[in-house]
Amino acid sequence: LKTPPPPLSIRQSVQVQVPRNYTSTCTKSTNLIILRTTAKMQQALLDFLVFCTTTATFLFHTKRQHQQITSDGSATSTSILDKYQETTNSTKLKEALEQNKTLNATERVCTVTSDNIPTPNGHLRAQMRLEKLWHRATYIVVRHDENGDDSDQSDEDTFILVQRRSNIKDYCPGKLDPTPGGVVGYNEPYEVNAIREIEEEMNIRVVVKREQGGTDDKCDKSQSTIERLFTFPYQDEKVNVWGELYEVVYKGSLSDILIQPEEVSEMKRLSLSQIENMIKEDPDDWMPDGLYALKLYLQRKSDIKLKRRLLKGYSSGDLDSYSLRPKPKVIFFDCDDCLYFDNWTVANQLTAKIEEWCTTKKKLPEGKAYELYKTHGTALRGLLAEGLMENEESAIDDYLKDVHDVPIHKHLSQDDRLREMLLAIDPSIPKFIFTASVRHHAERCLKALGIEDLFIDIIDVKTCNLATKHSREAFEAAMAHAGVDEPECCLFLDDSTKNIAAARSVGWR
Repeated sequence: LKTPPPPLSIRQSVQVQVPRNYTSTCTKSTNLIILRTTAKMQQALLDFLVFCTTTATFLFHTKRQHQQITSDGSATSTSILDKYQETTNSTKLKEALEQNKTLNATERVCTVTSDNIPTPNGHLRAQMRLEKLWHRATYIVVRHDENGDDSDQSDEDTFILVQRRSNIKDYCPGKLDPTPGGVVGYNEPYEVNAIREIEEEMNIRVVVKREQGGTDDKCDKSQSTIERLFTFPYQDEKVNVWGELYEVVYKGSLSDILIQPEEVSEMKRLSLSQIENMIKEDPDDWMPDGLYALKLYLQRKSDIKLKRRLLKGYSSGDLDSYSLRPKPKVIFFDCDDCLYFDNWTVANQLTAKIEEWCTTKKKLPEGKAYELYKTHGTALRGLLAEGLMENEESAIDDYLKDVHDVPIHKHLSQDDRLREMLLAIDPSIPKFIFTASVRHHAERCLKALGIEDLFIDIIDVKTCNLATKHSREAFEAAMAHAGVDEPECCLFLDDSTKNIAAARSVGWR
């Protein structure tokens, strides 16, 4: 536009290059072009200039409303939030909800049953909060990995992006959230919500990572990814929610993060160790369901590292209803061939003693004892069931004494390594011997190994009313004896996979 153009006729087309600086003034030559065009073309050009100016102004104000994260890993937002009052006070929050004056109060959200089945029409967000309705929400662990290193890292080297919620939120305003996300909208899939929330609140664009390690798009290692991990229920006195946890691996720079001021007031880049210390110092400063989601994330991360299998029927075995494993309240140890292993020497002698008792005391044919064992679970139960011995306590005691008359000290000796291993287990958890043999046999084994003082008690075949560890009855009797009523709080160690399968069917770990 620096050189005046040649004269133009009315029928000739006009091409005008608009300067990038929309606030600059038109040059003299530009005015000449406009004067030589039709009135319609003049108006079109003026409309274009107005549009560009308006757009530039809008983008300028929008940019000012979003605050970038600074190099020290934190940021604050100073956007205009006058439309909504602060809700950090519980009374004010309730009043604002009742008047539909909270942020997104009239948004229709996905409410569900306690089994995570969506309700027909959803509910307004304010109603969901007031009535503490079950609903869906996404939780996202944003792991910052600027160097693109996906290898396993220590807690000191693993950094995640933590949000401080704005003071106008309708839930946990002003609290730190280690797993930012959002309430799922009506008819909105979890995944769509997670992708939308992470972009709106933090300006992070992601590609979806699937279980096999692939992504929806062909991407290079510099692109940030999002991966669905599991779905979980959470409830307390303030909220009932079915959350779905995602992990975002953010590979961009902190300076590219833009926080949404009405949702987020501050952003921090913290290591897992820093988060742990901050929680210890002030646990009330954190969003409780966000902390729970983070604990689930760390549990799953540990399970994957240890290659722990997902077992159906367990709290940590169902990724569609994931939960924390409770701390064991009791540990049950089998005795023979579990606390020790002597190449089945003692076990073979016990089998020979049973065979000898049946052939000499009861004059049964050879092999009958094994046949009774296969049919009834133990030879003793078979003898009683088929009427081959008296069903009296004295007769049962004599049988158990005779068949366990084995020289234990000739085969077992003190095991210091075993003792150290048992002592290293959490001493606050009581330990029991749970054996299919009789008490006096287990006592002699423990004494020979030098560990008789490390167990609360011995649960033997008589404690279980002669039931075998192939049956539910035996495990229920053991729980009653140990004084525990939650199956998943029972940890069981045994050398028999058949016994372990039976324990698992009851809910033991």
